Amino acid sequence: AGAEKAYTCLGCHGVQHYVNVYPTYHVPRIAGQNAEYLVAALQAYKNGTRKHQTMQANASLLSDQDIEDVAAWFAAQGQPSP
Repeated sequence: AGAEKAYTCLGCHGVQHYVNVYPTYHVPRIAGQNAEYLVAALQAYKNGTRKHQTMQANASLLSDQDIEDVAAWFAAQGQPSP
């Protein structure tokens, strides 16, 4: 379930050395990241305590189960990149 739900995340978080255009910042690859950290981050984006317009918009579309599934899937994908 997580792979399907995380598909749109890969457009940014699945590209090595990805830097978005504006505002310019490095987009981290999150494969292998700790699942609990990813759940906390997505919940914070969803409830607005962590600020990032695109992430807030995406997280707001996820149910709590979706967040758990996405986090578990990314955590299982290997080591996080530096």
